[in-house]
Amino acid sequence: MIHNKLKPFPDNFLWGAASAAYQIEGAWDVDGKSPSIWDEFVRIPGKTFKGTNGDIAVDHYHRWKEDVQLMADMGLKAYRFSVSWPRVIKDGNGEINEKGLEFYDNLVDELVKNNIEPIVTLYHWDLPQALQEQYGGWESRQVIDDFYRYSTTLFKRLGDRVKYWVSLNEQNIFISLGYQKAAHPPGVTDMKRMYQANHHASLANAKVIADFHDYVPEGKIGPSFAYGPAYSYSSHPEDVLAAQNAEEMQSHWWMDVYAWGKYPQAIWDYLEDNGLAPDLEEGDMELLAKGKPDFMGVNYYKTTTYERNPLVGGTGEGEMNTSGKKGTTQESGIPGLFKTKKNPNLEATNWDWEIDPVGLRVGLRRITDRYGLPILISENGLGEYDKLEENDVVKDDYRIDYLKGHLQECQKAITDGVDLMGYCVWSFTDLLSWLNGYQKRYGFVYVNRDEESEKDLRRIKKKSFDWYKETIETNGEKLNG
Repeated sequence: MIHNKLKPFPDNFLWGAASAAYQIEGAWDVDGKSPSIWDEFVRIPGKTFKGTNGDIAVDHYHRWKEDVQLMADMGLKAYRFSVSWPRVIKDGNGEINEKGLEFYDNLVDELVKNNIEPIVTLYHWDLPQALQEQYGGWESRQVIDDFYRYSTTLFKRLGDRVKYWVSLNEQNIFISLGYQKAAHPPGVTDMKRMYQANHHASLANAKVIADFHDYVPEGKIGPSFAYGPAYSYSSHPEDVLAAQNAEEMQSHWWMDVYAWGKYPQAIWDYLEDNGLAPDLEEGDMELLAKGKPDFMGVNYYKTTTYERNPLVGGTGEGEMNTSGKKGTTQESGIPGLFKTKKNPNLEATNWDWEIDPVGLRVGLRRITDRYGLPILISENGLGEYDKLEENDVVKDDYRIDYLKGHLQECQKAITDGVDLMGYCVWSFTDLLSWLNGYQKRYGFVYVNRDEESEKDLRRIKKKSFDWYKETIETNGEKLNG
């Protein structure tokens, strides 16, 4: 669809940026905070790049006022951040930690004072370690009630000032990397346990969303899903079917539950036939149906291309690139369903993430057509090596090109009829990139540290900072100029 004229971005469009508690805050054991599963996992040798951890990260816990002032200087309209569960409730289900709540109270107040809409993420992967030890975390139904208590505590404390909430961030990622690939905590490779833990997470998500408006009547809540639309490698019907298998198993499995409270039938039957389907209890499906979100949050970075994969002798799990050495990602798949292929039409980052702005438009259209929900792009950004040059200059023109291309496709999607609420760039400052250390930089603001040393943690505006500032000021008018 080629338009003669594009619709403008809405006047109330949420021009934002995003972060996550573990990746920026540091202060891992300060003011009553108890450990998270990531505080423990990063101490296992070989799990992260050069053994990096979030003990200090970029020290946002002590530098939040400086960071918010930079957001105000940019003219940011919205800031999405996550709350650390073990920072606000001791051991996840113990006493409420007032010092932890005060930190988020103050952060929200400062954002509101600077006319920046706070978007609070309830869960961005940092499960309290105590809950993992007490009952296996997401593998136990007890987590549903503990997550509900934690969430409603925040609704009551911050809901008078926070309108927008994200429930679970990238459930598909923390579940699959935690229970299928063992790349994230708890470091398990067991597909049956994975699907059971995922079911509990879906129930926890639904229970919180179902009651949300009782606590925040004028608010809006939704999950953030890591969506990579599936492409067929060729027009061969079996490749097309493989891409459909991937779309249903890798995306609809989660988004259908969020929007409709039910699992896709073809994938359910496949899992049941292979002894992998989660065990259901009475009332589960009714609860899932009650948890309809106000919007679908989308974290978009890339599309994935698929082809047919034979049942016998087919490609299985391949290694992913966490080193930044381009071309080291291996093909990966499930025999009998699909396997990944490099898309010859796309360029890729040094981490082999294929750059596909049009894929974002494709994804937005698919979600709109299937679910009819408003969409918040809760993450989109470019992780790359940035160089700090003389006189504190960071020329990240590649990031500007990346973001501009994706925002152009957002505007086309709006013209297509997509109800797009906002766009949160990942990320505002540089941060700890989970397994990739500090070398993989995403921010508008360079933070002067690396894997070996925290240095002075100085904040330095990159070239992209001024570009996004102008984009916000003009409400995106110059994107296609």
